[in-house]
Amino acid sequence: MDIVVCVKQVVDTEAALEVDAAGEVVTEGQTLVIDPYSEFAVERAVQLTEEVGGTVTLLCVGDEGCAATVRHGLAMGAHEAVILTDEAWRTRDAAVCAAQLAGAIEPLEPDMVMGGWKSGDTAAAQVMGRLGVLLNMPVATMATAVALEDGTARVVCEVDGGTEAAELPLPCVIAAQQGLAEPRYPSVRDVMQARRKKIEMRDAPAVEVPKGGGVRVVSRTLKPPRAGGRIVEGSVEEAVAATVRLLAEEAKVLA
Repeated sequence: MDIVVCVKQVVDTEAALEVDAAGEVVTEGQTLVIDPYSEFAVERAVQLTEEVGGTVTLLCVGDEGCAATVRHGLAMGAHEAVILTDEAWRTRDAAVCAAQLAGAIEPLEPDMVMGGWKSGDTAAAQVMGRLGVLLNMPVATMATAVALEDGTARVVCEVDGGTEAAELPLPCVIAAQQGLAEPRYPSVRDVMQARRKKIEMRDAPAVEVPKGGGVRVVSRTLKPPRAGGRIVEGSVEEAVAATVRLLAEEAKVLA
């Protein structure tokens, strides 16, 4: 079972973000980590190969600065890693990124391609679906469970109001949702062994970029600070009546 897992480097989701004058997220001085949704995919891929054998290859579009992120995946148990170098990777849209990944994945002929259903930074939720189209593979997205049986992938996916069970023939694309697997904490021994694993640096496949760069982010703004709550005083009856009035007249959430 050969699995390719697409991973991405993002700013730590617990960090306080800053935006510069150009509307770009400031990464200098920030902790850069493997994307949480990518991490779910890495963990389940490693588990699958522990169950049935095979290899897990990490694939990351980025630059040399992504090495630490990729090594985290190697410490989790992935066997190989490739960084597709593109100095402009942070500004690439989902269409270009998916095309770069597809160009690198196709000659590998994996049994399964995995990754996060969205990323923790842009949350565009497009790359894995586009990969399925480019690779001509069936896709299951927002997957919370994956099992292998008789040459098929049995997948449980989160949908509005519930879950959906599906069977996909291999090869296929699985986009991970939170809950697919609980990422392991690599031991010191795992981390040291990962440092000895080679990360292949390879130029990202040439992709025709649409004039203007496809989707171009014009600007970004941070969410406004959360406003403080309001305390409604009085007896229980008075407080309830006042709260209902505020919800209807000010918050406009009651008709």
